[in-house]
Amino acid sequence: MALEALLWDVDGTLAETEEAHRHAFNRTFAEFGLPWEWSQAKYRQLLKVTGGVERITHFVLTDRPKDAEAAGFADMVKALHKAKTVHYVAAMERGEIPLRPGVERLLTEAREAGIRLAISTTTSPANVSALINNSRDAVRMDWFEVVGAGNIVPKKKPAPDIYQWTLAQLDLPPGQCVALEDSRNGLFSALGAGIPTVITYSSYTDDQTFEGALAVADCFGEPDAPAQFRSGDAMGEACIDLAMIRRWHAAAVRKP
Repeated sequence: MALEALLWDVDGTLAETEEAHRHAFNRTFAEFGLPWEWSQAKYRQLLKVTGGVERITHFVLTDRPKDAEAAGFADMVKALHKAKTVHYVAAMERGEIPLRPGVERLLTEAREAGIRLAISTTTSPANVSALINNSRDAVRMDWFEVVGAGNIVPKKKPAPDIYQWTLAQLDLPPGQCVALEDSRNGLFSALGAGIPTVITYSSYTDDQTFEGALAVADCFGEPDAPAQFRSGDAMGEACIDLAMIRRWHAAAVRKP
């Protein structure tokens, strides 16, 4: 079964966006006059919850339960998330977040080889377009045939819904795709949809374990900045390229 498509996560995979998200949340809390501030350690814990609305809700219910009793709590959370997106997009427009090493190279290589490209993420469509459209790299939104983002499915990662939706839009079986993720939740989501998955862990997911991944590395790598592999046969190569992904994929689909 030949590889036909690469399905990309966004936050932590395409770019190290989580610090920008954390700062955007904190700016929003200050804007709303809330005495909340998420440290890096707190945000690492909160990343186990996917989705901005869900993350804020979880934080309040566990850390500030009395605040959750206020009238209009659910509406306030939605307003906070909307304002946070504005702050995040503004950071993207300032060009603060570059794509991770090897992302542009791999996307370009796949596109030139006729591999279809798609996005499968729980972040909002506005966040996705802000990142891509303001990237200093050559990547463009129209490179991605399908963009699965935000609340278009009932359940967010680690549920497989977003990957199942993307597969349906591409009209491809999971065995003809490879997912590119950075987190344990993302891995569970992709594997739950039956998609072989490569992990390039981020600064916020480097303490996680990734059983079942085709390979695990710290990034896709560049010739002058090799990827560091935790697992996966790199055959002595410095970078994750399309040929390497094809080898991993072929080995995975041959397994009974």
